Parts: sequence; structure tokens; C-alpha cells
Amino acid sequence: MPKYLVIVESPAKAKTIKKFLGTNYEVLASNGHVRDLPKSQMGIDIEHDFEPKYITIRGKGELLAKLRKEAKKADKVYLATDPDREGEAISWHLMQTLKLEEKAASRITFNEITKNAVKNSIKQARTIDMNLVDSQQARRMLDRMVGYLISPLLWAKVKRGLSAGRVQSVALRIICDREEEINAFVPKEYWNLEADFLIKGEKRPLKAKFYGTTQKKITISSEQEADQILGQISNVDFQITEIKKGERQKKAPLPFTTSTLQQEAAKTLNFSTQKTMRLAQQLYEGVDVKDHGTVGLISYLRTDSVRVSEEADAAAKEFVRKNYGEELVTTQDVNKVSGKKIQDAHEAIRPTYVELTPVVVKDSLARDQFRLYQLIWKRFIASRMQPAKYETATIKIDGGGYRFTASSSHLIFEGFMSVYALEEDKEENGAEGIKKLSEKSELTQKEFIKSQHFTQPPAHYTEASLVKVLEELGIGRPSTYAPTITTIMARRYVIKENKNLYITELGEAVNKIMKQEFASIVNVNFTVNLETLLDGVEDGEVNWKTVVSNFYPDLEQAVKTAEAELAKIKVEDEVTDILCEECGRNMVVKYGPHGKFLACPAFPECRNTKPYLEKIGVNCPLCDSDIVIKKTKKGRRYFACEKNPECEFMSWQKPSKERCPICGKVLLEKGQKLVCMDESCGFVKERAEV
Repeated sequence: MPKYLVIVESPAKAKTIKKFLGTNYEVLASNGHVRDLPKSQMGIDIEHDFEPKYITIRGKGELLAKLRKEAKKADKVYLATDPDREGEAISWHLMQTLKLEEKAASRITFNEITKNAVKNSIKQARTIDMNLVDSQQARRMLDRMVGYLISPLLWAKVKRGLSAGRVQSVALRIICDREEEINAFVPKEYWNLEADFLIKGEKRPLKAKFYGTTQKKITISSEQEADQILGQISNVDFQITEIKKGERQKKAPLPFTTSTLQQEAAKTLNFSTQKTMRLAQQLYEGVDVKDHGTVGLISYLRTDSVRVSEEADAAAKEFVRKNYGEELVTTQDVNKVSGKKIQDAHEAIRPTYVELTPVVVKDSLARDQFRLYQLIWKRFIASRMQPAKYETATIKIDGGGYRFTASSSHLIFEGFMSVYALEEDKEENGAEGIKKLSEKSELTQKEFIKSQHFTQPPAHYTEASLVKVLEELGIGRPSTYAPTITTIMARRYVIKENKNLYITELGEAVNKIMKQEFASIVNVNFTVNLETLLDGVEDGEVNWKTVVSNFYPDLEQAVKTAEAELAKIKVEDEVTDILCEECGRNMVVKYGPHGKFLACPAFPECRNTKPYLEKIGVNCPLCDSDIVIKKTKKGRRYFACEKNPECEFMSWQKPSKERCPICGKVLLEKGQKLVCMDESCGFVKERAEV
């Protein structure tokens, strides 16, 4: 009987696949990559056509010896790594390292780890796709060039241990740009007017919102304007001039891609992108399910396609038909989605067996595995269902040349929402009682309510919203979102508080250097164009060496220029007038994981350190002490009185020396403007040239 060897990446995947294949199959794991560029050097031979210098990863020798031994015994070796660029590259590295001949080795891929999918893949075994491999090689080398050429400059300028990356530096810039936008934001005052109209014969009043005149919409920007309008309408008779009733649909959601899964898991389950991917990997590779054995519960987790196989589509529709009724089965072709280029070799993320409902597998999964599986299962089933339908009504109420409007939305057909819906989707929206009204309804009484509001700055990025913008801009690919965010947080360039991402002092320093010295690297369009070129390599339209060789000279020149400029700046520790309590020397300012701190210059003989409270030259408005820069426990910067917490003064924006001429409170620096810290005051002036 012939012997076969199947090599996968992980032991969990090996365990699942082993149960599908006969005794003549041996299934072993490579534990990820077996070769990589060396850590001690760039590992790219610039002089000889940018040839990569791969070495065996430390600690993999014993494993490779075992794989070689088993490969020699086998009549055929199947390389079954993940079905993407990186998986293809791992298979190619295995082929090179194990010295396998093409005749004796075949590449197999499957989108889900099920018995049928694995057995069918063996029937459709193929050779290694070198376009996929070359695309991955090009990405790896571009990242290595950026990291190994730029990181040493950051060490010299800021502190050792920092890193730059082709995608991470762009992500950092996006977060920094948003932070600058928020800091520069000046709130604008506006007022809302609401009216409670009592309808003859009805107990509850009809709530309506001020629209403007009968001709155009009006924004009320001050209390004076609000009072002026109230003066004109307080004694006016209002009447219903138009009632428009209709129906709207809410389409069923598409099944998950990597990006949308990360966003939804962050929003509804409060999972980080890293946690979502780790749990999804476990569900994909296989879980022991009671009465079903080891089962790969979901399809491949790294994809930007929403396509679903015909078999899975038919199975989902049949499940809906049996469990929810024929009227809820979608009649639309949900696979027909236009848009950007997608990796259509992949499917969307979906359950491998729709009959394995969350209830069936609950006792076999850990709590968080179950919550993620339930999200994926419900989303997929919902994608094969009819839209939800709402009955809508809008009403116009006119008087004295002004108009108020009210609207309502009432769910009349749940559709997909019987399986997958947020609570707010099911809530009744808008004014009550509109359905009973007609244009003949009499308005017998009215009460007006005015309220002050201020425009809000753009929201801080969360992991979910950052993933969304990276995908929309075309930066990185599904496999890069989680590691990119994890890296910038691990380097302490960014910290997370209450889901929001905030830039640290360290992150600001690194971003400033990257924008100043390597503008093209952190340029969004440049990064997007590189991704397009890598897609071209995958499609066989672009030579990977061309991409690498065109990229390197500009990067090298930018590094040389930056080195020359940095050489002129002698980076010395800033000496302070604060004396070390232990040895009496003047302490110096150093950069640490959380930003600046004070250290004794006699290190390592004297190891004394203390927080660095940097004065900004402004006195506290409450107690006249100095205002200093402080940081939260996680590293987010704020401004506070040096006597804090005894003195309560604190601001996220930098206070200026000037006081508000209207109310006397502190003016805060917001971009090129000075703004009163009391929003209700609203004083704003241009900053003097700094």
C-alpha cells in the first residue's frame, strides 16, 4: 500500500485532518514558517539582483529532520498549508528545505477543513503557484527593507528598540492625523427646537422637530436666533400640510470577510482584532464537538471575498426553508457583488456545516469560541434570508411660514432580523401616533422646547474603525490588520482606553520623524500603489524583482539624507536642574516605553529614576502653581496642575497663558486657534504666530 505524507502548519490542523484520511496517510505540522530572512542582517543581496538570503529558523532543525525522514518514506508528499500567499510561500519553503522533487510533492488547498473538502483537494493536487510565492516574497522583502534601514535611525534619534514598518508606519500616521484633527477641532454652537403638538382626540402629544421655513432648512446657531423664531411662532396656528406613508427595506448583511468580522466582533463582543483572529483560527483548524468528532467549524478566516460556494449557499437556503419558512428564503443572487478586486479563490467566512447550530456546539466550545462562532453562524444564515421591511411615515406641520417635521418607522416584517439583529434595529423609531393622523387632524395645543448643543470632533479610532479605514484605503490585506495594530500597541506608539486608540508621546515622536524624513513611506497613496503592484505579481502581470528593485533606490537615498541630517544634530540627553537624591548629579531626560522620564546620568552605578513633569510655562488658573504634562497609566498625555490631585485643574488640550476676555477662563490651544475651555462661552480667536 502506498504511503502519503501531508504537511500542514499547526498541530491542531494536523489532528483534524488525520481523522479524515486513512492509515496510509501521515499528517505532520511544520509549526508555521521553517525559513526566513536572518534577524542579524537585512538578508537581501542588493548587488546580485536582490536575491533573498533565507536561513532555517532557529529551533526548527529537529522538526525538519523528522519531516525529511518521513518524506523519504512517503511515495508522495502533499503540502497543505493555508490557501493564501503566505501559505503558498510556506509550502515552497518546505519544498526547498526538504529537497522535494515536483513529481514527489503536490500542493493542495481547501477553504474549509471538512472530510469532503480535504479529500477533494487531494484529487485536485497541483504544483506550487510561484506567482503567489513571489508576491509574498516581495511583500516580505519590502517590509524588511523599511524595517532594517529606518529602525536604526529611530534608535539614534529617540530610543533603542523602536521600529518602523511599511504598513505599521502608515497606520500610525492615520491615527496621528486623526488626533491632530481632534485637537484642532473648534466646537460650533447650535440650537434645536422641538414642539409638542396636542392632537384633538389623542392623549399623547405629537413630538416634532424644527425644520426651517416652508422653503428651506435652517440651522439655528445661537439662543438669540432661537428666541427670535419662538417669538414669531408662539401665537401662530399650525396645521398638518402633508403626510407621506411608505415602506423601506433593510437588506440582509453579507457574510463576513476578515475585516467585517474583526469590526463586528469588536463592536458586539468587545474583542480585540488579535483575539478575534486567534479564536477564528481555532474554529477553522478544528474543535472536538460532542457526537461529531473533531470538526473544522468555519471556513478559511483570511479573506476579502463575500462569495460562497454553491453547495454552502444551497445548504443555508434549505436550512432557512426548513426552520424559518419558505417566505424567509432570499430570492436574490447574493453572490453577485461588484466592487474592488477580491481574492475570489477564497470564500466568505462561514460555518462549514449549517446544521451545527450554536446550540448544538455550545457545550463543546469555550465561552469566547462559542460567542464568535454564534456571530459567524447567525450572520451567514441571515445573509440567505429576505430583507426586513418597515412601514414609514413622515409628516409636515406648517405655521407662520415655518415648518416642523416628524417621522416614524415601524417594523412589519422581520426577515433576516429574526436571526441576526441588533436591539436598536428592532426598536420602534420616531414619533408615536403618526399612523392615526390625517391632514384633517386638528392641532389644538403646542409647547416649544429649545436646547443648546455643540458640534462634536471626529471620533478617536477604535480597532474596528481603524480596520475599516485600512480596508477602505487599500492598505495591507486581511492577514495584516491584526498584526499591524498589535505591533503599534506593543511598541507603545498607541494605547487603548475604553476601546479608543490614543497616540502616545513616543508615537508622536516616531511619526514626526517618519513624516519629516520618509514622507513617501508613510504616504497613503504610495502604500496603496504598492499593494496594487503586489496584486499584479500574484496575477502574473508584474515581476516581483522589478517591484523590489524599483523600491530600494528611493528608500536608500531617503535613509542617506536622513542620516546626514541627523548626524548634524548631536542627540544628547536633556540636562535638568533636578538633582538626584542618591548621588547629587543633575538628572537627565530619557525616553522609556511610556515616554519621557528622569534618570541619573551615572547609570548603571546609580539607577535612580523618577517621573518627568515637564512644565509648559503656564500657571494653574485655580492655585497659580505650574501646569505640567502628565500621563495616564497607559501613557495618554494630558495637562494638569503640578499639585494634582489636590488641585483639580486638568485638560486634554494644552492651556495657553491667555485668559478669555468674556468669562476669564483659560484659553486652550486647538490647532491655529485659541478656544475658551468653557464651551458655553464659545470665545474663539486666532493664535499669534509662534
